[in-house]
Amino acid sequence: MSLKAIVFDRTPGSCKVQVLDQLLLPYQSQYLAINSIDDGFRVIKSMQVRGAPAIAIVGVLSILLECQLLLDESFLRTQSYYDLAHLSDRLNQRLDFLLSSRPTAVNLSNAINDIRRLIKSDLKMIYDSIYKYACDLVDEDFADNVTMGENGAKHLLKELEKEQFQGDFGVLTICNTGSLATSGYGTALGVIRSLHQRSKAENDSADPTSPASKKAKTSNAKMVRVFPLETRPYNQGSRLTAYELLHDEIPSTLITDSSISYLISTSKIPIKAAFVGADRIVKNGDTANKIGTFQLSLICRHFGIKFYVVAPTTTFDNRTETGDKIVVEERPPNEFRFVQGTLIDGSSSLPVIDQLSNTPVKAKVGITPLDMPVWNPSFDITPHDYIDGIITEKGVFTKAEDGKFHLESVSV
Repeated sequence: MSLKAIVFDRTPGSCKVQVLDQLLLPYQSQYLAINSIDDGFRVIKSMQVRGAPAIAIVGVLSILLECQLLLDESFLRTQSYYDLAHLSDRLNQRLDFLLSSRPTAVNLSNAINDIRRLIKSDLKMIYDSIYKYACDLVDEDFADNVTMGENGAKHLLKELEKEQFQGDFGVLTICNTGSLATSGYGTALGVIRSLHQRSKAENDSADPTSPASKKAKTSNAKMVRVFPLETRPYNQGSRLTAYELLHDEIPSTLITDSSISYLISTSKIPIKAAFVGADRIVKNGDTANKIGTFQLSLICRHFGIKFYVVAPTTTFDNRTETGDKIVVEERPPNEFRFVQGTLIDGSSSLPVIDQLSNTPVKAKVGITPLDMPVWNPSFDITPHDYIDGIITEKGVFTKAEDGKFHLESVSV
C-alpha cells in the first residue's frame, strides 16, 4: 500500500483534513490538521507539503475547510474579516493570498481559477460546489496517476523493443514525484511503480508454481533498479523518494546530484530512461521542475538516454508560450546555507530522541559562512529540445517531424 500524504475525511459539513509533515521524514511521521486557508498557505509555503498535484489538492481542501468554518454562525460572529455582504470579494482576496504560497506550481493556479468560478453570493452553494470539486480533484488525481504510470511503462517498453534491447535496465529520477507529492501512486514515480510491477510479474512468471507463470511474457526488457538523485538543496530525493522506494520494496540506489555522469558511464546495469515530474509545462513543451532537472536532461542527451516528463494535463499552461516566461520561485537563502534533518547520535548512528516528546530531534547544520551570498532557485526550466516525451493521463506526447511538441489541443 502506498504512503498517504493527505488524509481527507469527506463527511459533508464535517470534513477533516490532515497532511503528512514531510519536513520530518524519513525518521518521523506526523500529520498536521488543516482548518483554514492560513493553514494551507503555511504548509505549502514551508514545504511541509510539496509536489504540484498535492499542493493543488491541499490548497483546495484548505478553501473547503475555511468555507466550512464560515457556515458555523458562532465562528462567523467571532471574526471581522468576512461579512456576507462582501463574501465574494473577501474570498477572492483569500485566494490571492493562497496562490502566493507557491507561484510556479501551475496546478494550484489552475485549481484556484476553477474555484473562483464557483464563488456565488450564497455561502452554502459555494461550499457544496467546492466540496464536489475537491472530492473530484482527489479521485481524478489518483486515477490519472495510475493511468500515467501504465502509459509511461508501456511506452518505454515499446521503445526498448524498437531498439531490440533485451535484459535488465535501470532508470533515473529526481526530486519526489510519488504518493507524497500527489493523492497517491505518483507521476514520474508512478511510471517507475508500474515498471516495477511488470518486473515482479516477470519474476513470478519464471516460477512454475506461480499463477503468473501461465501468462505470456510481456517484454524482454525489465527494470531492475532505480537511481534517485538526492536533489539538493532540499533533499527531496534522499528524504522522500528513498523513503517511498524502500516502503514499496522497489530496488534502488541513492546517488548524489553530482554523480550522474559517472554512474551512467560505469553502471553494470544499463540506464535506459529518466522520469521526472513537472510544476508547469508551457505551450511549446518547455518544463519547470525541481532545480537540477535541466542538467539531468543534458546528461541524458549526451548518453542517448530517454528523458521523459510525467505530469497530469492540469500541469499544462497553454497561456504561456515558452519557458523563459515562467516565473521561477527563489527560496530563502538559509535553506541553502543550512542542511535540515534529524539529529543522529555519532556513536550509534541512530536518531537522537527527545525525552519529553519521545520523538526524533530535528536539527540544522550550517554548511557555509552565514554572510556568504547564495542563489537558491527552487526550479529550473528544461527546454523542450531535451525532452523525448511528455507522459500524461491522456497518452504520451512526442515531438512531430519538425522537432516540436504540439500541445495546443490539450484542454486543461
